[in-house]
Amino acid sequence: MTRIETLESAPRRSLIIGAGLLAGGLAVTSAGRARAAGPSGDVQVMQGALALEHEGIAAYRLAGASGLLKPDTLKVALIFKGHHEQHRDALAKLIAKAGGKPVEPKADADYVKELDLEALKTQTDVVLLATKLELGATNAYAGQVAALHDPQLAHLFTQLSADEAVHWTTLNNASGVPIPAKAFLFG
Repeated sequence: MTRIETLESAPRRSLIIGAGLLAGGLAVTSAGRARAAGPSGDVQVMQGALALEHEGIAAYRLAGASGLLKPDTLKVALIFKGHHEQHRDALAKLIAKAGGKPVEPKADADYVKELDLEALKTQTDVVLLATKLELGATNAYAGQVAALHDPQLAHLFTQLSADEAVHWTTLNNASGVPIPAKAFLFG
């Protein structure tokens, strides 16, 4: 990926994106409170995670189709979209195996509105959005591990969190943002 100029402040967009991340994180967190309910609580947590994966897939797909990304950046975005599709498939399979009906993705228009995709005007805007979404996903997965009943599912969530952390790190680096000096970046 080519190095992207340092991101400028975008208070309105950051507020909207932050609200979206908070809502997604709260959905996963409230689902995670069902730990005592056992496997049915795990299904609720997986449903929240699946909704986040649908959002990530839509964000990368719509941003990729926007024409705002340079070829090298688009290539990385498509790889990340592929990761999210694999996450989606794994979660949907586990939900169905547990007897649940996997949550469906929203309509593209809903994602455009929720993520304020119409406000994206440059590649830098797209990378800023993707970086924030990946940070939110990393934190959501890391925060849910303790809520899961099934140890194998907890392991899957640590893998998902690690993938999201790699995405965040790659995007953060491409943006020219220095590595944070403080430890415990996620969760």
